[in-house]
Amino acid sequence: MGKIIQVGMADLKLAKAPDKLMTAGLGSCIGICVRDKSKQLGALAHIMLPLSTQARNADNKAKFADTAIELLVEEMKRNGADITRLEAKFAGGAQMFKFSGESDIMKIGQRNAAAVEEYLQKYGIKILAKDVGGNYGRTITYDPATGDLLVRTIGHGERII
Repeated sequence: MGKIIQVGMADLKLAKAPDKLMTAGLGSCIGICVRDKSKQLGALAHIMLPLSTQARNADNKAKFADTAIELLVEEMKRNGADITRLEAKFAGGAQMFKFSGESDIMKIGQRNAAAVEEYLQKYGIKILAKDVGGNYGRTITYDPATGDLLVRTIGHGERII
């Protein structure tokens, strides 16, 4: 029985089976899970915003989709993963509050999800599943051994993707 490694907001951690990775409080944020199946090695990044280039302070690479995915790839490679075998699942990207108007600037969850997809594709990482959108938060637990991503919600149940 492995341990559960907690990943905070704007944080990134790796785990080797039988350990699992968990993050809570995914509203507009997204939990990006990447693994090398043959190594049973996984990583989870809890990103808050889509692009580091739009921030005044971009020092924390795990905070942004563009730099977090780059960091995930580097860390996985450093720990023996074969980048050509990486696969991903992600969850979050909700619209937690209603805003009047049509401006996309306040649709952070939607923008986060689009940025995550774009940068995973840029690095050639296959997207196996995602659970994004809606107006409710999520807590996720990722198992590098099986690739299962348990998504728990309040009022919308739980499921494995």
